[in-house]
Order: sequence, then C-alpha cells, then structure tokens
Amino acid sequence: MDIGKITLIVLDSVGAGELPDADKYGDRGSNTLGNTARAVGGLKLPNLQQLGLGNIIDIEGVSPDEAPAGAFGKMAEVSAGKDTTTGHWEITGIILDRPFPVYPHGFPQDLIKEFERRINRKTLGNEVASGTEIIARLGKEHMETGYPIVYTSADSVFQIAAHEAIIPVDELYKMCRIAREMLAGPHAVGRVIARPFIGQPGNFQRTANRHDFSLSPPGKTVLDLLKDNGLNVTAIGKIQDIFNNQGITEAIHTKSNMEGVDKTIAAMQKKATGLIFTNLVEFDSSFGHRNDPAGYARALEEFDSRLPEILEQVGEKDILIITADHGCDPTTESTDHSREYVPLLVYGPMIAEGTNLGTRATFADVGATIADFFGFKLEHGTSFKNQALKAGVIQP
Repeated sequence: MDIGKITLIVLDSVGAGELPDADKYGDRGSNTLGNTARAVGGLKLPNLQQLGLGNIIDIEGVSPDEAPAGAFGKMAEVSAGKDTTTGHWEITGIILDRPFPVYPHGFPQDLIKEFERRINRKTLGNEVASGTEIIARLGKEHMETGYPIVYTSADSVFQIAAHEAIIPVDELYKMCRIAREMLAGPHAVGRVIARPFIGQPGNFQRTANRHDFSLSPPGKTVLDLLKDNGLNVTAIGKIQDIFNNQGITEAIHTKSNMEGVDKTIAAMQKKATGLIFTNLVEFDSSFGHRNDPAGYARALEEFDSRLPEILEQVGEKDILIITADHGCDPTTESTDHSREYVPLLVYGPMIAEGTNLGTRATFADVGATIADFFGFKLEHGTSFKNQALKAGVIQP
C-alpha cells in the first residue's frame, strides 16, 4: 500500500507485567509500569493515556480511555531471555531458541587470563555487580593500577569500566573489540559494553561515552528487508550497536532520552520513506537498574510531555509504533531486567482508533506488521496491519 514513514520507538525496559514463565527468571511479581505507578502514588501520562496505555493494564493514575486515539495491546516474548539484544531482535523478526550465555559466578579464569594477555594489563573485578556499585568500590584501585574493571550481570554482557583519564575512551573501545573477538562460540555473549566514567573516589559518574559491541543478528531482520529494497532505515540511540550496524542506512547516536526524542522528530520531518527506529535507554540504564521508581516515573512523564510533538509529525501516510524490549522493575530487589509483557501502541491517520490488538504471541508481530505495510513478509510474527487499519483504507 502507499505508505510513508513508520516510526518505531522502544521505551527501553518499560514492561507491562510478568510473563507466564517469569518464575523461571526469578521475576515473579514484576510489573515495571504497574509497580512504578504504585510506588509513586500514580503516574501522570495524559498523552500515552489518550493513545490507550491505560487500556492495556491497570496503571495507577492512567485510567482506560473511553475513546483511545490509537490501537493498543501487549506482546509476549517468545525468545529465551530478557535482555536488550534478544528483545530488539525479536521485535524485528529474529526468534532465539537458546538464551545468550550468562556468568553468575564471573567469567572462566582461562578466558580472563587470555583477555589480560591480549590487552597487556591485568583486570579487576570479574564478578556479577551493579555498574555504579563496582565502580565506587574498585574505582580507586583502578586509578592506582590502570587495571580495567570487568564485570557482568544477570544479562549476557561482558562489561569493561575505566576512568577516562586513566584509560582513554578510544583505548577502552579497543579493549572491547578484543573481548568481542574472543567471546565467540559457547562464550558468545549478547553484548560487550564499554563503561567509561569520570570523577574522584567517592564521586564517580559514568559518562555518555558508553558503547555496546553486539553480535550480528543470525538472520534477516525487517531492517535488512527494507534496506535491501532501497528503503531508508534510520537508527537512533543504541539501535546501531544492538544490530551491529546490520540493515541500517543511517545511524544517529544520542546521550539522553530527550536527545533521542529531538533526533526522532528531526528524522520524521524528512521526506524519506522507510523506518525510523529509536531506542530511549534512560528508563533502563538510569532508573530501572538503579531501583529508582521516582526517577523512572519522572522519565515516563517527561517522555509523555514530548509525545504531542512526535504525534504532530505523523503524516497522512505515516504510522507511529511505541513499545518496549523487556522490563526492569525498579521496585523489586533485583537490579536486573525482568521477564515481562511489553505495551503496544499504534497511531496514525490510517489506524482505527480504539482497536484492541489483544495479547500478541511474540514481539515479532511488530516486525511482521512493518514488513506487511511495505509489501514484504518476514519468516516470524503475525502482522496486525489489517486488524489495525481503518475501514475503507485502500489495501494493495
């Protein structure tokens, strides 16, 4: 059909309640949106509410809208895992039957020794830890020795933290590339992450120079499908990192949610046809992982306040999709991601207002729908295009 731009915004970690298999992941009771709202005495999200967010699950302060301006639903994750890479890959059509490897007791000593040999430095840490906590604890020793801090989490990540004045960012990135090359086969973690920081002992702060070094998707995503057929795929935020630049025609990195919104609006103002794919990471990185429900609530309300500007850029032949990639409930004891449903909001002049898209069986339904709108087909996922379209909209 005659379609213009599809803008896909991932609110990183904004989950919508525990999945049936959450017990297997230690996530019983997780509900990022619902629990955050209760923790702060209710959320104020009038614009998301108007799109139908309160029609998906119970959220204190966000009532169901009697006449939502868009289509709404929620999606279950089929892939094994609850990490960023798995979630984004599934959204774009890749289903993983095995989770990425995790290291609850740290990485094998032979792997660490080989990494130290290749970077010609010893390392500190090699444990499961919160990034801010391990930097606070080992940062002084790192500054005195020059040894980078290696750590992981419940997710499949190999993280390297270093003070920018001790190990320059470019050298830290080089170390990450060495680790990425090493971490293959049974040790093929989802992401190697550079975690630079600044400051002095007792007052360290992580900087915006974080960089993710991901695996390439193991098959064709909807990004590849669009790019291979001459359409634009604009990646905003850490999308380029998550997909290792595969299927992307333009990449724009950002340092905050609001910069991500600014860049998304700027991309929507261009006349190019194709996909704008944005990740807004601060919900996860700044508030979910730090168990900060008040900060999480502020970030949600800040995004909601910018939503009218985004909606203004949705043209007659355009579509906006808002979803998430996993949960990260800031009210639970865990500081890690949570296995949750994710919300699904779809808006545009061609979309039937108030359409309940139900509970989708897989995140891949988003990729299948994007492909369908542009006249293509993905291997995984079921398109909700026909369900979401207004009556009378001309089909191909």
